[in-house]
Amino acid sequence: MNAEELKALQAPLKDKYRERPAEALVTLRAEGSLAEGVACRVDTGRALVEAGLHPATGGTGAQACSGDMLLQALAACAGVTLRAVATAFGAELRGGKVFVEGDLDFRGTLGVAKDAPVGFKALRLRFELDSPAPPELLDKVVAVTERCCVVLQTLRAAPTVVVTRGAL
Repeated sequence: MNAEELKALQAPLKDKYRERPAEALVTLRAEGSLAEGVACRVDTGRALVEAGLHPATGGTGAQACSGDMLLQALAACAGVTLRAVATAFGAELRGGKVFVEGDLDFRGTLGVAKDAPVGFKALRLRFELDSPAPPELLDKVVAVTERCCVVLQTLRAAPTVVVTRGAL
């Protein structure tokens, strides 16, 4: 896809959202089914993923770790966003990689130390790009990617999360 094709694809959507902002509000959903043992099955729409305990909390490593899945979601969103932004700016990308790392102290999630945080203490997102584009343009592509990446901005903005319990 080139810049003109991307703009042609997105232009009607941008116009519609400018004219009718409410139509830009979409609720995404995910659902998991509790599986045997300490596991949960999540249908991604492309494959069924079974998440389980990380080996640092007693898991075998045979199941996906939800922390890894969070980092993978960030990498995927950042990668797709970067591709779209580069295309829109006409910055040729011959290839590249997206790296995401996160630091966890499992004492928190296991309840071993009350002062240990539950969740990631730090995240690092890095792009390695193979491109003939000038460094200034690539810096702009990364900056706009950072601003427009849904998963990254969600992690930074800490949205309100409501937890409830129901019965089947």
